[in-house]
Amino acid sequence: MISRIDLRGDALPEGPALRDLLPRADFDVQAALEKVRPICEAVHHRGDAALIDFAEKFDGVRLETVRVPAQALTDALAALDPAVRAALEESVRRARLVHRAQRRTTHTTQVVPGGSVTEKWVPVERVGLYAPGGRSVYPSSVVMNVVPAQEAGVESIALASPAQAEFGGLPHPTILAACALLGVDEVYAAGGATAVAMFAYGTESCPPANMVTGPGNIWVAAAKRYFTGRIGIDAEAGPTEIAILADAGADPVHIASDLISQAEHDPLAAAVLVTDSAELADAVERELEPQVAATKHVDDRIVPALKGRQSAIVLVDGIDEGLRVVDAYGAEHLEIQTADAAAVADRVRNAGAVFVGPWAPVSLGDYAAGSNHVLPTGGCACHSSGLSVQSFLRGIHIVDYTRDALAEVAHHVVTLAEAEDLPAHGAAVKARFGWKVPGSK
Repeated sequence: MISRIDLRGDALPEGPALRDLLPRADFDVQAALEKVRPICEAVHHRGDAALIDFAEKFDGVRLETVRVPAQALTDALAALDPAVRAALEESVRRARLVHRAQRRTTHTTQVVPGGSVTEKWVPVERVGLYAPGGRSVYPSSVVMNVVPAQEAGVESIALASPAQAEFGGLPHPTILAACALLGVDEVYAAGGATAVAMFAYGTESCPPANMVTGPGNIWVAAAKRYFTGRIGIDAEAGPTEIAILADAGADPVHIASDLISQAEHDPLAAAVLVTDSAELADAVERELEPQVAATKHVDDRIVPALKGRQSAIVLVDGIDEGLRVVDAYGAEHLEIQTADAAAVADRVRNAGAVFVGPWAPVSLGDYAAGSNHVLPTGGCACHSSGLSVQSFLRGIHIVDYTRDALAEVAHHVVTLAEAEDLPAHGAAVKARFGWKVPGSK
């Protein structure tokens, strides 16, 4: 059901050569880019009419309006299963605790007497958030997008999720209920590239946003790439991933269940076990069969994901080698199930989020750990972070110097300007002190 890659015996290669040995899904955003281009431009030129046409084409429902009526949000929250509401409320509470602690404060550095640089953190003015609505419904993604934006102080928050024919063209009612619970009243029935284009260009009903965040399929990723430079984005999210670094002491029942938990997202989802124990690998393989047979989404998601080229059991000589492998892989979610797991986790350099020990499964992080589950995929954890309050803040430097403070460093500024062959830069300083400026009288 899942392939093996044996990296034991020989010295592991460095850098890209090691990454090339590891499993990864085929995810060609560049190819998808050409397909989303006409969709994005149609939204640009035709606005809401294009969104309505695309909802009919892709979602099978003809909308009367793209914006969700306020009453639909109220009704969805009122009809929400009390147990689901309680779970969402606890998820929000924990997420607020973690994200509120991430807020940055204005800080002033006195560089010299009379000269200071202040870094002021300013929230993005308006953001468009995306909650997927394809194979599954993700109210948890509403929480993970909205909470950090609110804690950052973003004043204008809009959310889009695909229209659902089953619900009369509205997004899934649990999505709407989560929005109402969080106080987000600007919600749109728009999915995929059309939602990103709506936020990037603006339409008759939706003002343009400065930034778009949230997970999605390849069409969402391609649209984000298309609009990079026009709007800010969080990341080009690819298929979800779990990597587990485990030794012989790990429980194969836990590991098999955790691999399956990610595989049920999508047939392209990646499930990777890295271990120095062939016995554990064998035990996990034996566990996969009955656990897969006993769950849901077997043939359309889990089996294709586990059998796909993106999933594998990787055998290594030891935990040190395993750490090199998982750092090269840069997983979205990384579980450490080894002896002294906390110390091993502390050595990890590349991961979207790290889950320590047998009692911190990825599912906990998806819903109620307090951490954010919008994380870098496709190896991007080597240079990018998950969604956080910082994602929605901009640092602005405020430079405040007196005459004396500028005078003290003016000769250095002039010297460096002339070294870069930018004499006008130096002249802008000279002019303030009556120094001779070329061309002046």
